[in-house]
Amino acid sequence: MLYEEISSNKRKTWVLLTVFSVFAILLFIVLGAIFEVDPIASLIFGTIFAVFYCLISFYMSDKVALMTQGAKEVNKSQAFEIVAMVENLSIAAGIKTPKVYIIDDPSPNAFATGRDPEHASVAVTTGLLERLNKIELEGVLAHEISHIRNYDIRVMTLVVVLVGLIALISNILIRIPFYTKNSRSKNNQAFLIAMIAGLVLGILAPFIAQIIKLAVSRTREYLADASAIMLTRHADGLISALQKISDGPKLKRANHATAHLYISDPFKGDKKKKVGFFTSLFSTHPPINERISKLRNI
Repeated sequence: MLYEEISSNKRKTWVLLTVFSVFAILLFIVLGAIFEVDPIASLIFGTIFAVFYCLISFYMSDKVALMTQGAKEVNKSQAFEIVAMVENLSIAAGIKTPKVYIIDDPSPNAFATGRDPEHASVAVTTGLLERLNKIELEGVLAHEISHIRNYDIRVMTLVVVLVGLIALISNILIRIPFYTKNSRSKNNQAFLIAMIAGLVLGILAPFIAQIIKLAVSRTREYLADASAIMLTRHADGLISALQKISDGPKLKRANHATAHLYISDPFKGDKKKKVGFFTSLFSTHPPINERISKLRNI
């Protein structure tokens, strides 16, 4: 199961990049038609942009995620206990010790990011450090270390920048009619078709972004929970930690591009209550009560 999930995550990385590249190239072709740019030139510029942005996403998306959340790197002299705990869990997991970051926020939460286990980071909030005891904190860190070992972080981190760009593209496409209202090509059939296509893409872009986020698969949380128990050899710490996290406040710097990275939904706090079908369907996290139930059955 574990190795299948790792292989699946590696495949998803390339699927995400490929889908985004096709989307970006189509966008440039549509924009080129609207503004009467040569189709070959639009294709070339679209391809160059897609390749460049994919490279930036692959190598820089973790830094973007950490920066947007206000994470600050710490070492042993600044936060001995948590850095030492991350080192010990990394040794147990057989991976390189990731960098450790702290986010100044009263909401108890944490996430892992990076393109692979050799270039990974773990970030925790001050609220997590204040609310959790040592055993609970170990359970949360083991969960994040498991995300790193399972290569979940690569897919999860790429989604941050891809979703952010899609949101920007959506905004641009919807505003195109205002940019081109004085165009001499208003009555040109090709222009009108391109305009409609641009508006359709603009309207669909947010849904495409949500589908990409859901493609990360919520099952990764269940697998990371189970993998954390394999590292710590006890479930009580993580169960107690999830209960405390679910009762915590909303993350101050929560945003939809990075929400899926966290161990718990930073918007809702994943309160232990039943959720509606559609809420559950479009949530990037499984309900915490379901995660706790599965952990108790292990």
